[in-house]
Amino acid sequence: MSKKVRWITETAVMLALLVALQALTKPLGQLVTGSCVNAVLAVSVLLAGLSSGIIVALASPVLAFLLGIAPQLVTVPAIMVGNTVFVVLLHFIAGKNNGIGQRIAAWFIAAVAKFATLYILVVKIICGLAAAPLLAGGMLKEPMLKALPTMFAWPQLITALIGGGIALLIVPVLRKALHK
Repeated sequence: MSKKVRWITETAVMLALLVALQALTKPLGQLVTGSCVNAVLAVSVLLAGLSSGIIVALASPVLAFLLGIAPQLVTVPAIMVGNTVFVVLLHFIAGKNNGIGQRIAAWFIAAVAKFATLYILVVKIICGLAAAPLLAGGMLKEPMLKALPTMFAWPQLITALIGGGIALLIVPVLRKALHK
């Protein structure tokens, strides 16, 4: 199998897994769904490479919005940025053949960076602008202005840590099974 065909196949499988997990875990709430999504993001980048990870990172919030998981369309670009920060840091810090210490450091740094990115973009910028009387213009209603700061605070760190941790456990097994 050529490298290109393998990459397309791996990326397609990750996208299919992402959609299935988002749909199946939606009733279980943000902690379960977010952890599963972050696991798929991490597996994508650690197994199939940076371009695969970025594609999955960008597609994830769009699919979540279409499935009714992402709370508002206005948050989709922010989630894309947060996901991309997560996979890029995992890729460049963890690498392919680095030791367990470096992979753990990458996991932690990527999770914290994703959390910080989403917190700044959604809580501080989007909610801040939406709350401003002259800029609000009906962009977000009051209930969503109260819900978003909770959704895009500590749960983002927890789900990134859980998902990244799951990926660190299963990627070595997958690499061995796929002869990578």
